[in-house]
Amino acid sequence: MGTSEIYSAVDKVEEVQDSLVVDVPREGGGSFMPLFVVLEESAELDDDLKGRIKQSIRENTSPRHVPNEIFEVPEIPTTLNGKKLEVPVKKILSGTPPEQAASKDSLSNPESLDRFAELARKI
Repeated sequence: MGTSEIYSAVDKVEEVQDSLVVDVPREGGGSFMPLFVVLEESAELDDDLKGRIKQSIRENTSPRHVPNEIFEVPEIPTTLNGKKLEVPVKKILSGTPPEQAASKDSLSNPESLDRFAELARKI
């Protein structure tokens, strides 16, 4: 099962416009799996919405695919042809500077990586 199944489950929650999930390795062999969501304008990422997102993932994929944490972001970084940047975001969350993780010339929204760099310092 891959990320597309997780995205399909998240898409079932109407307040979510877009999402991105990565699995970030941690020292000692563990990992941290955050889910990043772009919400509809009137939506708020409160405990109820987080619970419904996790429930949709649990029901439509498996409990193993439920993220450790959910973060709201203004937009998901994508290539010029619309592909989500899972690998560069994973690198940024592992400590790679954004300018080394992805070529800004290949992105449709290069400034979107800044939010992930901010989050990398916190998680």
